[in-house]
Amino acid sequence: MTSVGTTYRTRRVVTARAGGFSQSPYDSFNLGDHVGDDPEAVRRNRVRLAESLGLTPERLVWMEQIHSRNVTVVDGPQTEAVPATDALVTTERDLALVTLSADCVPVLLSDDEAGVIAAVHAGRIGARIGIVPKAIEAMLDLGAKVERIGAFLGPAASGRQYEVPAAMRADVEKHLPGSATTTVRGTPGLDLRAGIRRQLEAAGVSAVAVDPRCTIEDKALFSHRRGAPTGRLAGVIWMSSEGIAE
Repeated sequence: MTSVGTTYRTRRVVTARAGGFSQSPYDSFNLGDHVGDDPEAVRRNRVRLAESLGLTPERLVWMEQIHSRNVTVVDGPQTEAVPATDALVTTERDLALVTLSADCVPVLLSDDEAGVIAAVHAGRIGARIGIVPKAIEAMLDLGAKVERIGAFLGPAASGRQYEVPAAMRADVEKHLPGSATTTVRGTPGLDLRAGIRRQLEAAGVSAVAVDPRCTIEDKALFSHRRGAPTGRLAGVIWMSSEGIAE
């Protein structure tokens, strides 16, 4: 936990598709090790990511994402991906939490005063069953205050393009109000970022930033819906080891 009078330097990064070692259809900066890509290419991409952040590879914590409501608190490096979880929370500095996506919403949360951060994988199922509120609960247990939490919602499938059956739209809207929309084709759609933003604001999180890019539209990003199999983007959050003395 942070000492009185210290604010942490929280960093957030979202990767793009270019700049790595993977071959088609994972070209080229694929960071997912579960999509059929060459394991050595993924390893090299992950090393490159760590180096670009100024961290060693073991300081990046990965998840075995399963579209659940499971949240895991980590207090140090992990020897392998944290099993069966969709959110990571920590108070450790220089420990980068990673969420992978290729249409789902990467949610990065921080209370810079308390020194508590979280990375959340919020796809349609996870967002519907409340993975984001569960992550906030875990942050509060570690000393965060909801009114101090800042949220960043990364690139994801937009409501303009994310087409779903009408019954599915109605079901998700029931559990995640604000997510129902209509696509550019006039068909039922979902805007998960809009629903998650409303959910965060209802919980008391007032500082919410949204990357407006649509993974389906933007070919600089990976999109499972646009073309599977494909790679995965990373949303990363960590706290610098050097706090800001106040």
